Amino acid sequence: MSEADKSYGLLSEVSTIEETRNPARQRHLPAQAALDWLRAGWRDLLVRPGLSIAYGVAVFAITLILVWTLIASGRDYILFPAIAGYMIVAPILAIGLYEKSRALEAGEHPTLRTMLLVRPRAGAQIFFTGLLLCLLMLLWNRAAVLVYALFFGVRPFPGLDGVVAMLLTTPVGWAMLIVGTLIGGLFAAFAFAISVFSIPMLLDRRTDALTAMGTSMAMVWNNLTPMIAWGAIVLALFVLSAVTGFLGFIVIFPLLGHATWHAYRAMR
Repeated sequence: MSEADKSYGLLSEVSTIEETRNPARQRHLPAQAALDWLRAGWRDLLVRPGLSIAYGVAVFAITLILVWTLIASGRDYILFPAIAGYMIVAPILAIGLYEKSRALEAGEHPTLRTMLLVRPRAGAQIFFTGLLLCLLMLLWNRAAVLVYALFFGVRPFPGLDGVVAMLLTTPVGWAMLIVGTLIGGLFAAFAFAISVFSIPMLLDRRTDALTAMGTSMAMVWNNLTPMIAWGAIVLALFVLSAVTGFLGFIVIFPLLGHATWHAYRAMR
């Protein structure tokens, strides 16, 4: 065998090994895997539950401050898109929950201090990812204001008391709801794809932000069925939290954070 043939054979073998190890190509999980992640997240929540609940209380308080600030500053017209956009940055807020699940998996003893002062293996790359997610949320908020202006022109925002009637009792309101939902869905799908696994990955590995986001998108695409199921679960629980005045975040946010870590581990 010539040296060229040997080199080609070696390269082929390395490529095969890398393809086997590549989580973006390796997994094609069933839809019910989403329920397995949720159960695993619940188990993590029940281990030293005070840590997770305290984290959930902090997220609940941040949410209330955000809502109060928007209303008090007269920016209630972006309240609904801001709450929807909150889901975009939720993965970066859940990093302490990922750290608790990682520590439990490694046989370590997590504390509230280690959950709040997380030291990701990717270093500052995780903050760069968080910045990109925040910019994406701001872009979605501006898009929502633009959609409102395209349908209602310069008509003043009727306030929280009148907006429901305006949207649900007029043809223009229904049209805006449909278009806004479609545009918001695109933003949400993109943000979900690039962030759902990139933040846990940056906590777990030494890699850069763009590689992590690209790999996250590949993981989602190659496991579309369970990820659609997972997205539906996240959306349903988020809506449930909103209906309870965000009190549900105290338990639901930690549950989803821990479950997301197990989803990431299942994709590895």
